[in-house]
Amino acid sequence: MSKDTAVRWGWLKFMYIYTIVGAGGLGLGIIAVPELMKSVFTLPNGDPITFGITGSVYLSFGLLSILGLRSPLKYAPILFLQLGYKVVWFAGVVLPLLLAGKFPMYALPIAIIYATYVIGDLIAIPFSYIFAKQSDA
Repeated sequence: MSKDTAVRWGWLKFMYIYTIVGAGGLGLGIIAVPELMKSVFTLPNGDPITFGITGSVYLSFGLLSILGLRSPLKYAPILFLQLGYKVVWFAGVVLPLLLAGKFPMYALPIAIIYATYVIGDLIAIPFSYIFAKQSDA
């Protein structure tokens, strides 16, 4: 890592912990007790396969973030991927629904939580490190 790479170590570790607790906990809940999670978050009934895939992805982010606590820079792409899919969700799903006046109110808490991840990831991710040319040594 070069000297000019700025790393916000506290933010980076915080985002791993936030992902372990938030995404990991939600994913575990979706896998273990899906009906309870639908009730708690007032989610409509949907395809159990799609809901299960969502839970699996969230749980995977949480589990991989445990590794990020041990090697924060090495696992920064985990947070980068998390940032990416959330930004795509806002741009490709939320924005069109808002513009059409069809954004469901049950999704508001999800959007707020996702926004906290986007903001936290933007602060925490060491973009100069991720985009730096790496030597193959």
